[in-house]
Amino acid sequence: MLKSRWSLTPVCCPSHSHGCTGAKVIPPRFAPTLRPHSYGEPVTAWETDVLPGYHQCTIELGADPEGEGDLFATLVRRGPAGPAQHAVLAVHGYTDYFFNTELADHLAARGFAFYALDLHKCGRSWREGQTPHFTTDLSRYHRELERALTVIAAETGGAQVCVYGHSAGGLIVTLWCDRLQATDRTAALGVGGLILNSPFFDLHGPAILRTAPTSAALIALARVRKTRVVRKPTPGGYGTTLHRDYDGEFDYNLDWKPLGGFPVTFGWINAVRRGHARLHRGLDVGVPNLVLRSDHSVSEGVQADAMQRGDAVLDVKLIARWSGCVGGTHTTIAPIVDAKHDVFLSLAEPRAAAYGELDRWLDFYLAGRPSPSSTTRSG
Repeated sequence: MLKSRWSLTPVCCPSHSHGCTGAKVIPPRFAPTLRPHSYGEPVTAWETDVLPGYHQCTIELGADPEGEGDLFATLVRRGPAGPAQHAVLAVHGYTDYFFNTELADHLAARGFAFYALDLHKCGRSWREGQTPHFTTDLSRYHRELERALTVIAAETGGAQVCVYGHSAGGLIVTLWCDRLQATDRTAALGVGGLILNSPFFDLHGPAILRTAPTSAALIALARVRKTRVVRKPTPGGYGTTLHRDYDGEFDYNLDWKPLGGFPVTFGWINAVRRGHARLHRGLDVGVPNLVLRSDHSVSEGVQADAMQRGDAVLDVKLIARWSGCVGGTHTTIAPIVDAKHDVFLSLAEPRAAAYGELDRWLDFYLAGRPSPSSTTRSG
């Protein structure tokens, strides 16, 4: 079985001129009629989900500021509701939605009540006439995330929630947790930990894409042509390594997660770049956090064998560079040898290694202790 390479290297936010803050790296898976629930949030009653053994409810979010009709988010629950000490709230990435029942089963076996949120305009939450995944402000997701926590608290009797985010979802929940900490609501909302799976911490590609002039041009274009496509779908890429009808082993809805991805717009990528700028200045999520990623990147569109054993979506060196800016009480970083962009959709050996790293971190999280060789942040 493949294992991560472990060493002890300080992880710092590059923007912190005063030096490292003390964390350590540990290197080497239809809108129904709405009615109010007893806790006062306008959500639908739980109904059968598209995944066997799962249930979903729809959270009403009101009119879309972008003018694409009413917005809804969909909260998915594994199994029946019941009291729990710990829960997970999972958030997907771009061109994604919740379908990984293996991950849910694994966390349930560790004692977590499992919930996942399909964000507005994504997956189960998309409605006719909407641009999939489109937003011009990542903070618009905060409301539905907090509403999801309200539902989880009501159903579990106040479980401590570990938030999980993949790719763009990893950036979204990191910024959200920082906001909760800044407004002294982390503990009140029950957030106790953060797990990031290949978080989208910087723009991959040539360095010129990350320069100030490029950012200024992007801002200008986003103001006048926010829905204009900057990147078209790329058939034959990363998606083919995942779906069982191609070179993968997982079954999911190709309408909700197309092989070549959804088009990327100027408005969306500008929102992401603003999020990156916040992250790069340094955040404080207020809770222990785990960052999982592949140990190397590969170019999308290369031979299928190569895309099966590396991150074909993001530059893992940039994930490594900015992980020190997450903040919180302890940061643990675990690169997984030969993992894909979604480490929990990797081939069998790296996927097992990813679950092993997750379990190692959860052992300490559930015991209320810092992960090994991590140190408490100060300042």
